[in-house]
Amino acid sequence: MKDIETIITHSLGEARNELESFIEDPGTVSAIKDAAAMMAECLNDGGKIISCGNGGSLCDATHFAEELTGRFREDRRPMPAMAINDPSYLTCTGNDYSFEDVFSRWVQAFGKSGDVLLAISTSGTSANVVKAAQTSKRAGMKVIALTSKKGQTLSALSDVSIMAPDAPHSDRIQEIHIKVIHILIEAIEALLSE
Repeated sequence: MKDIETIITHSLGEARNELESFIEDPGTVSAIKDAAAMMAECLNDGGKIISCGNGGSLCDATHFAEELTGRFREDRRPMPAMAINDPSYLTCTGNDYSFEDVFSRWVQAFGKSGDVLLAISTSGTSANVVKAAQTSKRAGMKVIALTSKKGQTLSALSDVSIMAPDAPHSDRIQEIHIKVIHILIEAIEALLSE
């Protein structure tokens, strides 16, 4: 039987190391700043942000959208954001077309020039997220990738790529992603209150 205290301390230490590596990367702050500015400009110009991801990344995409449409820390107007998370839509499209098409068809239906896609993939190679990014670019949308250093496929399609350090397991990358999501929301609110 594994020693639970060892599991806990190892996990916390590993998470700390990943965060420190992310903070020390010279591109981290500028990428987050550029992404926040791009999103704020989109919202200020009457556009919307569409977010997508698989599994835990879909939960993060949903969390991002609900914080913008609801509220984060202070009261303010709701901001137009949507996560591609409707189960009936996802299963219908996955069944009638393919799982690879579930995000791109939503972008085709609702995305327009000037909107932003927040594409979340810990690997950066999720076929449905990559296809959504390709579809967004063709629609004249901006693409912000939230991925990892190994996520070069998605990063190559994005206007801004925020990359967590590579990690042996996706949970460490997702922990960085949720921190970035909270920072983006706080920064967007600050930019739009100016």
